[in-house]
Amino acid sequence: MERSTNPPRSTERDPEFVEALARGLNVIGAFNRDRRRMTLSEVAKHTDLSRGTARRLLHTLRALNFVDTDGRLFWLTPKVLNFGDAYTATLGLGDPARTALQEVTETLGESSSIAVLEGGEVVYVARVEVRRLYSSGIHVGTRLPAHCSSLGRVLLASLEDREIADWLDRHPLTKRTPRTVTDPALLIEKLQEVRQQEFAMIDGELEVGIRSMAVPVLGRTGRIVAALNASTSTARGSLDVMRKKFLPVLRAASRKISQSLE
Repeated sequence: MERSTNPPRSTERDPEFVEALARGLNVIGAFNRDRRRMTLSEVAKHTDLSRGTARRLLHTLRALNFVDTDGRLFWLTPKVLNFGDAYTATLGLGDPARTALQEVTETLGESSSIAVLEGGEVVYVARVEVRRLYSSGIHVGTRLPAHCSSLGRVLLASLEDREIADWLDRHPLTKRTPRTVTDPALLIEKLQEVRQQEFAMIDGELEVGIRSMAVPVLGRTGRIVAALNASTSTARGSLDVMRKKFLPVLRAASRKISQSLE
């Protein structure tokens, strides 16, 4: 796997940094699945802004049709989806990626996803979920720890050694289950394995009873731009079955997506 580079960015003493823009984006980012509608005070609290600043930013966002209000509560409008569409468009992850995911899900009978690395987490940018009695709660925009997810392992393995060391310095390896790898040295060993075999498998590290497998998605230059995975329960698929059944399907889907990016 050809490795990607993602140097950290700092805004300290940056004369080009526009604080007002950053605050406005933080207001948009304050809304999520658990905070779909908020009062002015709640927006100010979750953004560490004064009520006056939060009010002016919300007023501006409403004028631009990114936010709406009933006079007491504020919420995002569908216009914010333009950001997500623009991002996936820059990656080239449009219809070909969704078609490939649909084929994976139909072939394996399991949900499949594409994610990218952001900080200490993976962010889901595309997903096709299989119909079941219960929902996994994972959707586009969901964030999960990178160190204990198959998607994250693939993306971390694409970094240079020094970048992995820097990443480990910045992001603690939190324990999600009794099987979660929390030893940095052991995680590095796992990432080396991922580099060699060009896929990652997770067995109950993120969630008890859940296994997943991920492969890299290559961009035009041959660098890894995203990761593609499918997950199953321990009752539905052994590790051996995943290697024999999941891996060829995921690799075929990854190739299709990569070819669409050329």
